[in-house]
Amino acid sequence: MRCSELGVIPKEAVKAVGTLTFMGADGTVVPVGTRVSTDSVTPIYFTTVTEGVITDGVCDVEAEAENAGFIGNVAAKKITLVLGDLSGVVTVINNANFDGGTDVESDESLLARYYEKAQKPATSGNANHYLQWAKSVAGVGDARVHPLWNGPGTVKVVLLDTDKTAPPQTTIDDVETFIENVRPIGATVTVVGAEEVSINVSATLTLATDVTLEEVTAQFTEALRQYLKSIAFTGELIRYTRIANLLLDIPPIIDYQDLTVNGAIANIELTGDQVGVIGTVEFS
Repeated sequence: MRCSELGVIPKEAVKAVGTLTFMGADGTVVPVGTRVSTDSVTPIYFTTVTEGVITDGVCDVEAEAENAGFIGNVAAKKITLVLGDLSGVVTVINNANFDGGTDVESDESLLARYYEKAQKPATSGNANHYLQWAKSVAGVGDARVHPLWNGPGTVKVVLLDTDKTAPPQTTIDDVETFIENVRPIGATVTVVGAEEVSINVSATLTLATDVTLEEVTAQFTEALRQYLKSIAFTGELIRYTRIANLLLDIPPIIDYQDLTVNGAIANIELTGDQVGVIGTVEFS
């Protein structure tokens, strides 16, 4: 009720989007509405939103999750089942992650936007106004605004999604469309996603006897993801020592040697519009 008084409305869930690669006989049409799914105990379903025709054995088709929410953000190579009329005729794979799926906005996020609007007055298309406009769009987790970035009358808006990585183009387009409808006349607005910088970690580990390398790799990867998420757009360094501590915070890891981050033993400093994301994690 208090949020609505300031025009701060909870953001709805958003469907994940991505690209599917279909393989089969040349000339086979993959129509809009073709259903596919993950090969898991509880399948996650996706539907194509563009049509494709297989040429030279393959075609790429855009698709979205059938249900909105974070659950649609599946990893590469997880979508492998074709349903319906094309089952057994073609095969499918997602060669990249599906992205952009978000749950209904949490109370914590809604409260943060309420305080931001109350504490940072937005008037006449100032920087605070663009920030609030961008963050009101479903799928946006954070934003930065650069007034006069390319001369008088220009504004640049840089976006993160709710997982604090670069958002999909669909989210960027939604923000651009929304801002174009509410911005002052005469402003030239550029909306982009943050520049992702891959964080690659390598080390030699000493493990307890009751754990596998794959298990600790998965645990570390999730811990690194949460660390990078926590410092996105804060201006903090990605600290070598903090990544080392993430290793030692995993109980089955007894010790480590030869730890490198992006091939070096050093902190990583990002520019204002960059964000660190999971790259490769190679343990031996």
